[in-house]
Amino acid sequence: MLRRLYDWTISMADHPRALWVLAVVSFIESSVFPIPPDVLMIPMILARPSRAWLIALVALVSSVIGGLLGYAIGALAYEQLGQPILAALGKADAMAEFSTRFNDVGFWAVLTAGITPFPYKVITIMSGWTAMPLGTFIATSILARGLRFFIVAALLWKFGAPIRDFIERRLGLVTILFVVLLFGGFYLVRHL
Repeated sequence: MLRRLYDWTISMADHPRALWVLAVVSFIESSVFPIPPDVLMIPMILARPSRAWLIALVALVSSVIGGLLGYAIGALAYEQLGQPILAALGKADAMAEFSTRFNDVGFWAVLTAGITPFPYKVITIMSGWTAMPLGTFIATSILARGLRFFIVAALLWKFGAPIRDFIERRLGLVTILFVVLLFGGFYLVRHL
């Protein structure tokens, strides 16, 4: 089933209304859809590099608005919708423990999930469930998703197809390493 969703998402990159499809995919990926918008963005940008910034902007705006839906699911319908979605993603066991500490590190959780391969929808739902301040959630989502989508757009715009393999296979790992180093740096500064 996931493979069919992936193939459908890729086929939409050539669709005449690809930007609208990207907006929908970015929106629903932030709350329920399992395929990240990067899968659609990459072929779209490779096909039309001059539209890289517009494509990244559409993904950013749609993703943040979709994140607000995830936040609303967590805040208003956690028991009915949020918990089953998180359970389906294998995150049910850690939810209770996670919620007690979440708002202490909420900014960093949203930032990390927004720029790494970690499912952003988990954080959007948890942000609403734990009543993270909405302003913090929105600002951090804009920063994180903006970094993610505009870095992908910039790399593809500058280097084209040769960078595609790096983005698809290694950008997530590089980003995770960067976040680990960032957290490590803050930890060292705080405890030295």
